[in-house]
Order: sequence, then C-alpha cells, then structure tokens
Amino acid sequence: MLRVGLTGGLGSGKSTVAEMLRALGAEVSESDDFGRTLMEPGQPVYQQILRAFGPQVAGPDGRLNRGALAKLAFAQGRIDELNAIVHPAVIEAQRQWMDQVFARNPNAIAVVVSALILEVERDANARGDRNPIFADLRHRIDFLIVVTAPDDLKIARYLARTGQSGPAGEADARSRLAFQMPDSEKAARADAVLANDSDLGALRAQVEELWAVLKSRSNARNPGVL
Repeated sequence: MLRVGLTGGLGSGKSTVAEMLRALGAEVSESDDFGRTLMEPGQPVYQQILRAFGPQVAGPDGRLNRGALAKLAFAQGRIDELNAIVHPAVIEAQRQWMDQVFARNPNAIAVVVSALILEVERDANARGDRNPIFADLRHRIDFLIVVTAPDDLKIARYLARTGQSGPAGEADARSRLAFQMPDSEKAARADAVLANDSDLGALRAQVEELWAVLKSRSNARNPGVL
C-alpha cells in the first residue's frame, strides 16, 4: 500500500495527472468530491456552514451555492474559517476511503487529489491545532506529488475552465492563488515534482516515469509483491 497526495495550485493540471495515474492502475479520489457530498443538506458540515455564514449561501433548493460561498469567504477574509469547518471532515472521509481501498487491495496505490494538502498543514499550525492528522501531513500521506505551472498559464486554464474572462475573472483567479502556497514552497516539500508547462505528451512521459517510482515504493512497503 502507498498513500499518495497529489497537489498543485489552481489550473496546474492536477486532475489531468490524476486521470493519467488512474489509467495506469492507481485508485484515485478527488477531495472536491468528498467536499460536495459533505456539503449536502442534512450533513453536519452543511449545518455548520449555514450557522457560520448564514442562509444566504443556500439556493432555493436548499443546497449550498458553493461558488457564492467561496466568493463570500474570500471577499470577507473568512476562507480560513470555512476551511476549518470543511477540511477536518474531508480528511476523515479520505482516511475512510483509503481504509476501504486497502481492505480491498492491500497492494493498492491510493491517490488523493487536493489543491490544499500543504495549506491544511500550514493553517492547522497557524491556529495552534497540534492534532498530527492536520498539523503533519506525513501522518496521512506517504508520498507527495506537486504539479507546477507558471502562474499566467494557471490563470488562463482556470478562466477557460470556469468560463470567466476579463479583469474580474483574473482577479478571482489571483485571489485564489494568493491563498495557496507558491509552487517553490510546495516543490521543496514534495517527493516528486511534475512540470505541466508544455504539452500533454511531455506531461504523460513524466507521469509514466513517476508511476514506476510509485510501484517501487509500494512494493518496498509490501515485501513479496511483484
């Protein structure tokens, strides 16, 4: 078994790398998927968010408007408050998912995709939370992959994905990047760095080379596995 964290700033190409790893045989989960489930009406996280941010963040159908919530949190400087509600529940969901994966296949390589793996650790330490599951990522991740790209390219990809344009869209992208740690800091903590600043062929070649490393690491943790 090998617990892998896959991270990078918005527009870096994490999801593209995740799909390549899945095609090679990795078990992959997206933190955003866990977050969406946990924010559904009736979930404890949903109730906590409504108490903290008010009923205006819910739409007519009762579901959270995640876009409006994120904009409100960024605009009011309350993104740490929002993350303190969501991240513990997401990390517990990730842990349960990995337990299920390894119960099914003890030799699996389980990859969790999240833009904020390192930021969770940073923010926990900043608020004095010494719980190692939050304050030391090595309690939940064996191998950390960071995907990098120039900021201008990240912003262009983000705008294309969200359909935004103009100064407002760029300002939104830059405010999100400002919350995230720079690539240089993330890369310094990584076990592997993938540079996504060229074409898909170049990225795929890096991923395939990395997959051999992950398989080797997993096998080393599971003697006797071929």
